[in-house]
Amino acid sequence: MKIVLEKAYKHLSNDKIMYFLINKFQDKIDWGNRYNSNYALSIANLIIEQQISFKAAITVKKRFSKLTEGKTSEEIIQMTNQELQSIGISFRKADYIKNVFNFFSTHDADLESMTDKEVIDYLCSIKGVGEWTAQMFLIFNLFRNDIFSPKDLALINSIKKNYSIEKVGKSEIQKLTDSWSPYNSIASLLLWESVENQIFFTDYN
Repeated sequence: MKIVLEKAYKHLSNDKIMYFLINKFQDKIDWGNRYNSNYALSIANLIIEQQISFKAAITVKKRFSKLTEGKTSEEIIQMTNQELQSIGISFRKADYIKNVFNFFSTHDADLESMTDKEVIDYLCSIKGVGEWTAQMFLIFNLFRNDIFSPKDLALINSIKKNYSIEKVGKSEIQKLTDSWSPYNSIASLLLWESVENQIFFTDYN
């Protein structure tokens, strides 16, 4: 992973804004901090993150970890939606999380041997798992280095602020992701750090 990051930083440094973000955040990047060998648990945490702030997600994930600690997949499946709602998970997300544990209790595919598209298609067959969740799984669990999620609002906002682009459309995203490839995942990590810390290239230049 360290070698991939070093290669990524070298490649991304050709972009002056990425170069700025690398200098600001490379010491903070911990690509493996969200990895979980339990795929169901990993995806459950990603479902919790859907459409809520970084701060709120961290709080709810900590509660979820405490609630499910030591429990088997079957025991999590048997939990009531009310139990999950009591820690800040919506009723719909509670259903989705149990769907995920149900799915992985009967499916045992080798996701690491699949292509990015195959993983996305496979995971999106689970009710409650969409493209964004599958893409985050690719980045944080399978450590695929060329993933960018155009539906991630934080990424789009970070691009707007750092690149002074008022409206980030498909053509703007394509141009940037083409230049960042094959390290779009690492570019994403840097953009997330930027927006989370509210430090942008435009504020310094």
